[in-house]
Amino acid sequence: MLKILFVSSEVSPYAKSGGLGDVAGSLPKALKNNGVDVRVVFPKYKNIKEEYTKSADFIGSYKVKLEWREQSASVYQLKADVPTYVIENDYYFSNRDGYYGYNDDGERFTFFCKATLDLLNIIDFVPDVIHCNDWQTGPICVYAKDYYSRYMPLSNIKSLFTIHNIQYQGLCGRGILGLMGLNDGYFTSDKLEFNGMVSFMKAGVVYADAISTVSRTYSYEIQTGQYGYGLDGMLRARANDLTGIVNGIDYSQDNPSTNKLIYANFDINNLAGKKENKRKLQEELGLPQRDVPVISVISRLVDQKGINLIIDSIGEILSKDIQLVILGTGDGRYEYMFKEFSYRHPDKISANILFDNTLSKKIYAASDMFLMPSLFEPCGLGQLFAMSYGTVPIVRTTGGLVDTVQEYNFETKEGNGFNFHDYIPSGMMWALNNAINAYYSDDWENIVRNAMNTKFSWDNSAKEYIELYEKIKAK
Repeated sequence: MLKILFVSSEVSPYAKSGGLGDVAGSLPKALKNNGVDVRVVFPKYKNIKEEYTKSADFIGSYKVKLEWREQSASVYQLKADVPTYVIENDYYFSNRDGYYGYNDDGERFTFFCKATLDLLNIIDFVPDVIHCNDWQTGPICVYAKDYYSRYMPLSNIKSLFTIHNIQYQGLCGRGILGLMGLNDGYFTSDKLEFNGMVSFMKAGVVYADAISTVSRTYSYEIQTGQYGYGLDGMLRARANDLTGIVNGIDYSQDNPSTNKLIYANFDINNLAGKKENKRKLQEELGLPQRDVPVISVISRLVDQKGINLIIDSIGEILSKDIQLVILGTGDGRYEYMFKEFSYRHPDKISANILFDNTLSKKIYAASDMFLMPSLFEPCGLGQLFAMSYGTVPIVRTTGGLVDTVQEYNFETKEGNGFNFHDYIPSGMMWALNNAINAYYSDDWENIVRNAMNTKFSWDNSAKEYIELYEKIKAK
């Protein structure tokens, strides 16, 4: 049986700040359902709900060496479908409100990486492949290649490093090498040095036995200067080891015919419930109950997500007979602007500056269109959630959006959304106008059903990962 240790800095539903948490919460389940012996490990953060930890089993504790000092690691196994371990340390994780953004993030995740590898002795598990995710786990690839390869029975462990967003690289000062237990020989351009810093992302890119990312198109994009954030040359050098596997979603949870979080259930053969969701959402958010296109944006409010295009076009958008529903948090300037627009145009825009999972499902189910004009998008899950609820995506042709959304063709009746290419306000408005015109055409229900028929399940992704694991194991 294939043995995989899945390592992530966040895992849904326990700890999640974005798509990484969704992946780490869903992919291991699909791997297990396909016969893989998979174990999951992540840090025990302060804000993990007590309901998840109060029944956890204590596995053991041990000391982790960080240069001249030691830190304690305590391990608990959660009650979960997949064996899931949390590593506890009060100094680094359990007494902080957030996941990232601290001055000692490099030290915190160096500890996590070392503690994760030491955990193997505690749980008596020797994986064929350690699946590392994003910069927080990059050092594991170095240790697996240059340290554990010398010691039985860990000498045959391979590593896969998955890039979820190459923009975030885990850059630290040169002094982090001592904490990592690495000498200055690693501070070179062909190893961990990056613009005078140590890059945890580069550690994974250089030392992993194979690299993957979360869509086929993004795997090509990050090999270019435009999207590679300085690592494009290294990724081109490792192009033969780089694979793109598109993320999936759990359709047992995001199924409009069974989801209890939405106002009314519906399915592809009976869309009446979708109209009821729209009416109820308008009522809850204080919008006039009118049959006009409801366009939703459920997103982090940051530049990467194309929020500046929406802000720059807001006058033209609000001049149309539509309603705009915003859900998310992010840059303060965007939060303020959307609140101001909502205050000035309460009949046109509802700005919900928060993250609320239940409200997000209601908005997905009630909206007619989902706007996602990303500057870049490694995979994107929002458009997949939207389509599962029959909400037609309007996206820019980048990353995983290219791999999942196809422009609707009025002649062939094929396609599930509307696209634009140039990252400019007029490009986005061109696609938005096409969608609005389609809403009033005889094709609209067909577009909605095409979207609902679009399936990117974790089961399909899991099979691709298993094939990749087997290739890595055979190296």
